[in-house]
Amino acid sequence: MGSVVVAYSGGVDSTFLLKVAVEVLGNKVLAVTATSPTYTQEELFSSKRMVRSLGVKHLVIKTRELEDKRFAANPVNRCYYCKKELFSSLKKIAKSKKLNSVVEASNITDAQDFRPGVKAKQELNVRSPLVEAGLSKDEIRKLSKALGLSTWDKPNLACLASRIPYGKPITAGILSRIDKAESALRELGFRQVRVRHNENTCRIEVLKNDIPVLVKKSNEVVERLKQLKYNYITLDLEGYRVGSMNEVLKK
Repeated sequence: MGSVVVAYSGGVDSTFLLKVAVEVLGNKVLAVTATSPTYTQEELFSSKRMVRSLGVKHLVIKTRELEDKRFAANPVNRCYYCKKELFSSLKKIAKSKKLNSVVEASNITDAQDFRPGVKAKQELNVRSPLVEAGLSKDEIRKLSKALGLSTWDKPNLACLASRIPYGKPITAGILSRIDKAESALRELGFRQVRVRHNENTCRIEVLKNDIPVLVKKSNEVVERLKQLKYNYITLDLEGYRVGSMNEVLKK
């Protein structure tokens, strides 16, 4: 590609992509991280640290997807509007910096879930090198470990809006509430966690092995989440899985 803008979230996949891009293209790489109420500040700080350690040029931009009524209404294709906003911004940056391509870090495992954002990627000619290379999530973790990347076993990331049922409006207040709830659970020792929000009820997902641990800590969990105005705190007995909010959709 010659030179690239990398959509960088700080997760397993985008860190691996950024590392390889720098090895191949040297200083012809720019990492761009988006910040908005749909992303946690914790991840932004983590992204900045990683980019510094890789010695890559880094740009942080603000995206305004919540100002788009189509996104805020939380339709089934919500991710399309979010990715359209992000990739349009990255294309403008690439043009202004005279960089040839915009790349993002989807992998072939992602195709197993519902991903309406793919349409925006195709419309704007954003490339996915990890998909083109046929790499799965597990393979990316193994390769990341071999490269010495600390992100190799990092929990899966997803924007906070993915915790809200389709059709329920997305607001900055709800996103902040979800973020605080998940932070509270991480403080209690749960690395991979989702708090699925439904008004005054939350549904907690942790890894199956962690379910007995969470039950033992249930008093602490209830106390912390009730402080965030959740009246009912429930545990999903299926455990954490990618895209559980999509299970209500017809294939």
